[in-house]
Amino acid sequence: MHIPKVCFVLLLFCISCNSSTDVDTIVHNGVVYTVDKNFSTVQAFAVDDGKIVATGTNEEILENYNGKEKVDVGGRAVYPGFIDAHAHFLGYGQSLFAVDLFGTRSWEEAVKRVQKFASEHPEEAWIVGRGWDQNKWPGKAFANNDRLNELFPDKPVFLTRVDGHAAMANQKALDLAGIKPGQKLTGGEIETKGGKLTGLLIDNAKGLVGSRQPAATINDYVKWLTAAQNNCFAVGLTTVTDCGLMYNDVEAIDGLQKEGKIDMRMYIMLSDDPANYDKYLAKGPYKTERMFVKGFKVYADGALGSRGACLLQPYADRHDSYGFLLRTKAHYDSVAQLLAPTAFQMCTHAIGDSANREILNIYNRVLNGANDKRWRIEHAQVINWNDFSLFSKSTIVPSVQPTHATSDMYWAQERVGPERITGAYAYKQLLMQNGWLPLGTDFPVEDISTFKTFFAAVARKDDKGFPAKGFQPENALTREQALRGMTIWAARAGFLEKECGSIEKGKNADFTILSNDLMKVPEDRILQTKAVSTYLAGKKVFGK
Repeated sequence: MHIPKVCFVLLLFCISCNSSTDVDTIVHNGVVYTVDKNFSTVQAFAVDDGKIVATGTNEEILENYNGKEKVDVGGRAVYPGFIDAHAHFLGYGQSLFAVDLFGTRSWEEAVKRVQKFASEHPEEAWIVGRGWDQNKWPGKAFANNDRLNELFPDKPVFLTRVDGHAAMANQKALDLAGIKPGQKLTGGEIETKGGKLTGLLIDNAKGLVGSRQPAATINDYVKWLTAAQNNCFAVGLTTVTDCGLMYNDVEAIDGLQKEGKIDMRMYIMLSDDPANYDKYLAKGPYKTERMFVKGFKVYADGALGSRGACLLQPYADRHDSYGFLLRTKAHYDSVAQLLAPTAFQMCTHAIGDSANREILNIYNRVLNGANDKRWRIEHAQVINWNDFSLFSKSTIVPSVQPTHATSDMYWAQERVGPERITGAYAYKQLLMQNGWLPLGTDFPVEDISTFKTFFAAVARKDDKGFPAKGFQPENALTREQALRGMTIWAARAGFLEKECGSIEKGKNADFTILSNDLMKVPEDRILQTKAVSTYLAGKKVFGK
């Protein structure tokens, strides 16, 4: 049968109309910030098998793809799933089931919370808590354990400071650890007054008691990690960097991820411990769909709040103290030499200007110029002005947490004085070194909120809007820089930029839909922003 030419053309047209590609999901009618190299925006994208397969206008995506599910975001802003470049995911989960001491305004209030927790959890063998900060108490002085000894003579109590670098232990806990008055150790302090232990333990001293706590069970891991990931998804986080885990923690998390019980993507830094080096160095980084183990977390010094940060000059409010390094200088050099020929990152916590200088000099000696090893300085909090250039000299990555600046600003100058404070929390200056800057929170040290991170980065204010003109506003980041720091730059800091951190073809379909557009919303409304829904590998993990 002869088909007229006009009918044949119409037939072909009809076939082409029905040639759209089937995909799992189409997201459309949005303002989609791809965070690609051009920081371009699109209206829609298609997702199949957990990956982004195309981005474009509404018409392009809806005409060329047929989605089993169509998500009309109603004109809202869509962002790549946020990535926290420095956090303590497991530790955060643990803190959700311990005494909550965050925000306490006095030691008396902290003790009352401990009493309440103990009465509600009589089955606990240890009473563990976290979050106190003596800088928020009258007189800003450390407490002692007298009251804890009276209330809990037979049950160990271990209460960690907000930054994790100091703790208060009762006598029962001290006895279990075998700690004696006047005892000394490298990289830590066991406070003794009048020949008596006060219970205050700083930095390495904490481990003497912490190592005596009962080992975690697999049920503990499930409980902690499930609660932690649910809270992360609720603020748009889809990938977290967990800084400092032991190999047994990694194995437990890996097993739970493979069983489908934990979904969160994780970049993991192993603790600076011989057992971890023995376990991983020979076989190299470990990678699965949800996990990448590629770094080692090393601690150079403690925290500014507990005066454990190592300074070049004495503390302005304690002239007999410079702080201290947590290990010998030779140790840091040996770790750098050990990791240099491997594919592992060296990621070193450094707060004080002396600690930063020491680690930067070691990195520069070992790396010896431009490279792509992405060795990191975690926090890079107080930098001597002569040392900023040491980052770019050997492509060293400063990894910072904007809310540290807005938490510490109330007392930081008291610690370091008016001259050194100008080189502290200097995020703009750090960004200039390599042209990119990963951002995180250090949760549970700081709030998990991605929106507080963004606000602190661009406004340099705390969640009360203080100070009115911002803390050292010359170091504020632009909104684009802050968003890049929370997405693609955070991915790059963990060698994940080819898989996540932007909404681009071939990458994981990790994204979040927000109630406000962070790029356009007035500054005073940024903190009113909420995640409407969050998707991981194209699957909704939070929201209606």
